[in-house]
Amino acid sequence: MAVPVVDPPLNSSSVEVDAVAADSPPRPRRRPARADMLAIGAYALLGVLVCLNYWVDVQHRVSSHLPTDHSWFEWLFAHGAYSVRHLENPLFTARQNAPDGVNMMANTSLLGVTLPLAPLTMLLGPQVMYALYLGAALSATAATSYWVLSKHLVRSRAAAFAGGAFLGFAPGVVHHANGQPNFVSNFLLPLIVSRVLRLGEPGCWRRNGVALGLLVAYQIFINEEMLLLTALACLVVVVAYAVQRPRAARQRAGTFLAAMGVGGGVALLLTAYPIWFQFNGPQSYRGLQGGVFHNWGEDLMAFVTFARDTVAGDEAVEKTIGLTEQNTWFGWPLVLVALAALVLLVRRSVPARILAVLVVLFTVASIGPVVRFDGVETDVAGPWAYVPDDLPLVEMMMPTRLSLVVVGAVGVLLALAWDTLARAGRPPVPAPRAGDHDHDTDADAVSGSGGSGRRRAVRLVGYAAIVAALLPLFPRPLPAQRIDPPPHFITSGGWRPYVPAGRTLVPVPIPSNVHGLPTLRWSALTGQEFPIPAGYFIGPNAAGEGVFGAPNRPTSTLIYATMDADRVPEITAENRRQAIEDLRFWRASVVVLGANPREAVLRDLLTALLGPPQQIDDVALWDVRDRV
Repeated sequence: MAVPVVDPPLNSSSVEVDAVAADSPPRPRRRPARADMLAIGAYALLGVLVCLNYWVDVQHRVSSHLPTDHSWFEWLFAHGAYSVRHLENPLFTARQNAPDGVNMMANTSLLGVTLPLAPLTMLLGPQVMYALYLGAALSATAATSYWVLSKHLVRSRAAAFAGGAFLGFAPGVVHHANGQPNFVSNFLLPLIVSRVLRLGEPGCWRRNGVALGLLVAYQIFINEEMLLLTALACLVVVVAYAVQRPRAARQRAGTFLAAMGVGGGVALLLTAYPIWFQFNGPQSYRGLQGGVFHNWGEDLMAFVTFARDTVAGDEAVEKTIGLTEQNTWFGWPLVLVALAALVLLVRRSVPARILAVLVVLFTVASIGPVVRFDGVETDVAGPWAYVPDDLPLVEMMMPTRLSLVVVGAVGVLLALAWDTLARAGRPPVPAPRAGDHDHDTDADAVSGSGGSGRRRAVRLVGYAAIVAALLPLFPRPLPAQRIDPPPHFITSGGWRPYVPAGRTLVPVPIPSNVHGLPTLRWSALTGQEFPIPAGYFIGPNAAGEGVFGAPNRPTSTLIYATMDADRVPEITAENRRQAIEDLRFWRASVVVLGANPREAVLRDLLTALLGPPQQIDDVALWDVRDRV
């Protein structure tokens, strides 16, 4: 499960807008053309393709790579529907980890999606909603990237299409689509970046500030980690632009800061209480125990390796690289093309120079505390070796995810390079304003000053190089595995007479971050109508640090140990006493065991602890209401 901290946007580096490309002549507003509709349609088809293995049997398929995360997000869709249906505070839930509950703002809760889509979840169910939303989020990110690129940076729709496709379906994004839809929900990020870079627009500071504040506030309820990385990337872009164009930056500084103040005020007004609740509400925490994420840096070989879920990828390759998320995994052809594009464009193009800064800075930052090469830790310290583990906000960051900003920069660079090729040898655009330097109007930067035949050949070679670099990264359908449905006793509502208000149903195995994937889905697929103990989330330990899942109680530890050993240990009177005490703490009404690979041994264990069960429908049930 992704922690609700700070995640990377792949579009955070869209350096396309008026503040950066201020030398471009204004272009008239246009209605969506047929090419725009075709681009959006193509993105939608790609979204369907990526989720194809889920649609084969959507009721009984979960991610093969992150099945527990997949089930967590199904549970989140059910949470959104439950909150709307019962008019409960969505920032907190007692339907998991009873009786303590879960702080949803302190977890990756995707409230900005699950709440507005609650009616569809009630109608279609969380499994269908998960698959439907996952493909839509990928497609929407590509579409908004295409819109921003075509409106603000490039004239060629083909260039915008290539850049948008990469930003929506890059290997690092598709990797996270394996059970982590919050990391592919980047459709607001291009709009945020675009608005940030327009804050200096004369006469529009109120409008731009309000628009930015609304976008930022909404993104907080989708993914804070991506928002933080977007903010870091925007800061680098603005500083890099100011260094290169100091006079223009000084002229716009007052308007920019005023608009930024308005945007910050709007965002703070809308999110102050939820953010306070995240850090001070019930079940909030400070940092993660042991700073577990700081060791996750990007392996240098990952940049030139083909990702697992691409047509050129090989699942066995990731095992050689070791502990890393596949956030870059560009493959060597794209790395070469990107480097060539930077070399050819950086001298004449302000956006290209800013992209170069982003690539270098965030590549280095993503390395982590130790430089790793081809799965081997070297003796060379990485930049995160000098970052304190308890630094606020940074304390929960995963260094490798900073490389998603590099993904964004590469996507914009591809669009810029394609557009430059498309305009090679064509009539020049109107001259820039006095005092500024041409940012990207000289297509001879790549074509030279030769005749039309030479320029045509350069264009064809350039197009072929970009296409050849992108084709191996074409996504494959995400791998999925079958999972059994909940017992009929659960789905039919047979549990209702046994679970009165204020009591819990204890499914076995008890849901956790390691065990109990099927039983977590019992809650999700029944609309969270009964509360369950423990679960899959991040909550505080006794010291107030964040830990994954609920602290194990003696009975849950005994259940997990029995499953791992596949045999029942000797049960003592103390074990039985602890079981009753734990059931009392959980406010248990019944203990329910359904079909499970360890069903026989778990039945023997629970019988030794609680006595013989009742066989009700397709489950073994221990009614403990008279004992707790």
